[in-house]
Amino acid sequence: MNFATSTGSRLWTDEPTEQTGRRRVRAHIGGLHCSLCTGTIEKALARKVGVYHVAVSLTHEQALVEYDPERADAGELMRTLTNIGYTLSDPRKVEPFEAQERALAHERNRFLGALALSLTAIGLIVQPSGGWGLALSAFVVASLMAFGFAVLRNRGWTRAAIGSGALVVGAFAAFVLRVQGLLTAEVPWLAALLAIVMVFGLGAHILRMAVQALRRGILNQHVLVEIGAWAGLVGGVIGLVLQRPGYPTAPFFAVTTMVLTYHVFSEWLALIVKTRSFQAVKKLLDLQPDTARVVKDGREQDLLIEAVELGDQVRIRPGERIPVDGQVLDGRSAVSEALITGEPLPVEKVPGSRVAGGAINGNGTLLVQVTAIGADGFLQRVIKSVEEARALKPGLLHIVDRVLRVYTPTVLIIAMLALLGWLIGPLLAGRPLDLERAVFAALSVLVMGYPCAVGISAPLSIVRGSGEAAEHGVLMRTGEAFQALRKVTTVIFDKTGTLTVGQPTLREIEPSGISKEELIATAAAVETASEHPLAQAIVQAAFRGALDVPNVEDFEAVAGRGVTAHLAGSGATVSIGSPAFIQAQGVDMGAVQARVSALQSAGRTVIAIAREKVLLGILALGDVPRADAHDTVARLKAAGLRVVLLTGDNAQAARQVADEMGIRQVHAEVLPVDKAAVVREMQRTARVAMVGDGINDAAALMQADVGIAMGSGTDIAIESADVILLNTRLDGVLVARDISRRGYRKMVQNISLAFLFNGIGIPIAATGLIHPVWAMAAMAASVTSIFINSLSGHAGLFFGAISGVGGVSATGRT
Repeated sequence: MNFATSTGSRLWTDEPTEQTGRRRVRAHIGGLHCSLCTGTIEKALARKVGVYHVAVSLTHEQALVEYDPERADAGELMRTLTNIGYTLSDPRKVEPFEAQERALAHERNRFLGALALSLTAIGLIVQPSGGWGLALSAFVVASLMAFGFAVLRNRGWTRAAIGSGALVVGAFAAFVLRVQGLLTAEVPWLAALLAIVMVFGLGAHILRMAVQALRRGILNQHVLVEIGAWAGLVGGVIGLVLQRPGYPTAPFFAVTTMVLTYHVFSEWLALIVKTRSFQAVKKLLDLQPDTARVVKDGREQDLLIEAVELGDQVRIRPGERIPVDGQVLDGRSAVSEALITGEPLPVEKVPGSRVAGGAINGNGTLLVQVTAIGADGFLQRVIKSVEEARALKPGLLHIVDRVLRVYTPTVLIIAMLALLGWLIGPLLAGRPLDLERAVFAALSVLVMGYPCAVGISAPLSIVRGSGEAAEHGVLMRTGEAFQALRKVTTVIFDKTGTLTVGQPTLREIEPSGISKEELIATAAAVETASEHPLAQAIVQAAFRGALDVPNVEDFEAVAGRGVTAHLAGSGATVSIGSPAFIQAQGVDMGAVQARVSALQSAGRTVIAIAREKVLLGILALGDVPRADAHDTVARLKAAGLRVVLLTGDNAQAARQVADEMGIRQVHAEVLPVDKAAVVREMQRTARVAMVGDGINDAAALMQADVGIAMGSGTDIAIESADVILLNTRLDGVLVARDISRRGYRKMVQNISLAFLFNGIGIPIAATGLIHPVWAMAAMAASVTSIFINSLSGHAGLFFGAISGVGGVSATGRT
């Protein structure tokens, strides 16, 4: 479901808030590269006069701004974003599947092109007679070819082997020409050409993002990689100018090419993670109807929801989702409002009854007169509460960005100290100034300083974690979910459709003078002709018990009360319905009246059955807990987490389910717009996960630190969630939490490995003695180590993630 609409040609929404004198503008933002960007936008907009509140969601790529229209202008606020390098796009337009696949294929081809450039650069600098240098170069070539093979693996072993071999043709040709003495003075210039193509061609987008980040005052991965790349370029240019024998001119250029190659690889991985999770969610969505069947002048016509007006008459057929709020003019039907109110049993709708958009029509056809449209409709009010929850959702700074915020200035400081040390140190020691060594040391620190493996550490961890989760029927939609779920201390469950199945089931059977089997069979005989959910629950119970159900005739229904029929053969009249209906038939209910009251107090729906005005017994129907609900709650509590029940259902029904589950804290009869406020209050003292499935849960799912939606839930609930339980098993909450904890540990291991290699290399580089080829070796070693650490025993998860990239089929369209 799209939560935004723009007005005219504007690429943002502008609407009033509940507070007088305030408006809210919302926009979809392009160019959000890291969690540091969110802080930059918030600071830039918060400085503007008349702005009260700013919230930016990295996951949803949206900004929400509350402002005073008397003191600030929405258009000017949006121009602030474009002035600092971000772009705005129409939030109504969802990128099609084919375009996403083309983008993935484009980034894959960009990486393969960069890989070929890096291999060729190595062929230009490797020394045939140099022991360590030759060994290090061979190691780097092998690791790069392995990455090429991994990327092409989904095309088959043979084609992958041929493709990865083709990547090294340039390197082999350069090496052979150098051995034969045909390439000598040209080598530095060819290496410079490769570096320039990489910086200003294949990697030009990285340069643009780095410039944007610097304009915003952000030191992120893009800035750090460009520092390393430009240090290599400057080091190479100095070599071309000075023409000093033994100066590593070509190796400096080669390092530039390699640094950017690894960064392109990390970007492709991150794009795969983002795109695949988006596509998985999109396939789950069963959107609110985009059209309504409007009846005008006796004719039906499908109109866009936006075109429906107050007073229009809309026809809703059996099984359809109700598209608008309105009042029933004609028809009768049992309407499921479970996903709106939390009430598990369908509500009988007759002429004069109110219906809300988002409810699901049952067995009858309804003609509804529209009573609310636009922002006044129920679904739009829920959407507004979702947006408010998004604005108030606690932010999360990614671990990589937290580290880089300290690491990047540290590298710059060390490079400056190396430069100053070699400029001032010799003078203090009475030696001549060594400008060449000072510059060489500073550049070497910057080249060694970029931990290229950091860029792939998080995506690889997410690839592994999301793959593991998918094997258990869990979709980890966002990288933030991996980081946040492990810290959750409170888990809130919705009741209907989450802890419970959300459908009426036969719970108690109390016969009077006959067997239980005969009571169910007699009731099922009458209810077989009815499509009402309660009737179908009785019929299913008879079917499961393999009971012999008699035939009936002369079926007659009294809407909302009960039915009567005659048993075939004997002609005996059987009545089934509410206790009041049966009593109105002249049946004595005195013997079971107390039991009926007790069952109704416990939240059950009671149905009485009589034959020839003699009571045969009563049946009680109600929602049942999911099979794994009790065990899931118990295991969460055993892990030290607080478990809470939050529902819109009545207090008695909520308390009964809570007692069955062993849940102490209960919030019942909570309106959809108030659920997020309950979550927000708990977030004052705890990290909160919310598990739900309905429209009424959407705002709470968005507000929670981690929202977890049932895969069978509504589109708006799924859209609001961070984690989706595809198989609707509640133990998926435990699976997701465990994978989050293990995935985060793996991410920390990867980041530690990345900084380990560079942490050792930077002090050595500061001496001015290290050759740039060692920086290349450190890159290859760290990236290879992280790849092995991330995918050891689970290599299939990586190949599964990249399989099908670039292949657009009909089955992939959504």
